[in-house]
Amino acid sequence: MGRLVLLLLLAFLMPGLAIPVPPALKALSNLHLSTSFTSRPSVVMKYSIHYIEQKIDHFGFKNDKTFNQRYLIADQHWRKEGGSILFYTGNEGDIIWFCNNTGFMWDVAEELKAMLVFAEHRYYGQSLPFGADSFRDSRHLNFLTSEQALADFAELIKHLKRTIPGAENQPFIALGGSYGGMLAAWFRMKYPHIVVGALAASAPIWQFEDIVPCGVFMKIVTTDFKRSGPNCSESIQSSWDAINRLTRNGTGMDWLSEALHLCTPLKNAQDVQHLKDWISDTWVVCQYLNNPNLSDKKLLQNIFQALNVYYNYSGQARCLNMSETSTSSLGSLGWSYQACTEIVMPFCTNGIDDMFEPHPWDLKTFSDECFKQWGVKPRPSWITSMYGGKNISSHTNIIFSNGDLDPWSGGGVTKNITNTLVAIIIPEGAHHLDLRANNAFDPMTVLLARSLEVKYMKQWIRDFYASPRKKH
Repeated sequence: MGRLVLLLLLAFLMPGLAIPVPPALKALSNLHLSTSFTSRPSVVMKYSIHYIEQKIDHFGFKNDKTFNQRYLIADQHWRKEGGSILFYTGNEGDIIWFCNNTGFMWDVAEELKAMLVFAEHRYYGQSLPFGADSFRDSRHLNFLTSEQALADFAELIKHLKRTIPGAENQPFIALGGSYGGMLAAWFRMKYPHIVVGALAASAPIWQFEDIVPCGVFMKIVTTDFKRSGPNCSESIQSSWDAINRLTRNGTGMDWLSEALHLCTPLKNAQDVQHLKDWISDTWVVCQYLNNPNLSDKKLLQNIFQALNVYYNYSGQARCLNMSETSTSSLGSLGWSYQACTEIVMPFCTNGIDDMFEPHPWDLKTFSDECFKQWGVKPRPSWITSMYGGKNISSHTNIIFSNGDLDPWSGGGVTKNITNTLVAIIIPEGAHHLDLRANNAFDPMTVLLARSLEVKYMKQWIRDFYASPRKKH
């Protein structure tokens, strides 16, 4: 039981995507984002920091403005003879954070004689096209797209081949997790002459339009919690009505504020909704939630005990701050814009197949909220038009890995498409756990998955060197 609880913690606290959903579901959007947990790498992470001048707009000819994109290089184990270059396709956050939490690349560098490159995604970390004005309005944000980011990566690899002796005739392999995994897969699809293959870990490339049901993510979340302990998901589901009943008047709000040790007392219905959203963002501990058939007050006192494990694990916090979430290491502002433009992922709950309050997917409401915030309207079908949806069988050399505890697996590739577009399913695996460093808590399944991933990458490297044309 303890091992499963730890795996569930990892399943919901791995770095990666923030789900683009309406405000009623916003708290559910960050179930698995950044966390105070960090990998315990088996190797010392030493890297150098570099910058490359990139075009702000790769696809137009009028705008000739540029910005500095940050990237990291680690070459301790790189060999110019028979080596390779592992290229991390940075996602929605500071690249140093992703570098420090992608221990798999460091663990396999020596075996693959690999240089490691970690490329920061435009508009995140220090790679800001317009500096402090980058997020000012939609005019400045207009160049925050996956297509522009992939073009950055392609230009960076061309730069590395030109400027690093020995890199020109070596195979580059793209790796990434969550949104970064989507980028790795799309990079191989769009730039097969630049990278010989891609490892796309926990990459929900099918979480668009109606390719998968909008409720699949929260259904898997609920299944995970059913596995973690008896009556856990039922207790969570009961808590919503208990909160609603207790907060019908000011006296109930005062009691709940005190019972949950909130730093900011509840004053109105908006605060109550914010509380429920915040709690939804935090469901990782089932230890105190094994009996849903309690009085409202007793149930919510148990809710406090569960919240306290998460937000006050040190025992030093005097109160629980609803403004504190698990997403501080990622760029939520930039991701909000991406979610409102091209990364439009439908999510919904019905309260029957899942443990959450019912919230249908409403594209019009979502679109109106995006326009209110950013002055833009989402294009929900653009990603499938751009990258093919399920019609990707013409591509080659992509590994799609998914853990069965990971809710994102519902939008991922979980079956082989061809003999070179392969799916690796990791029983007891959390959100791109295979990209983390080897850890004593790793289930054997993730160790086997990493071994298989290396096997595929070695084959790509052999194929590259066997090819009569090595210059790419």
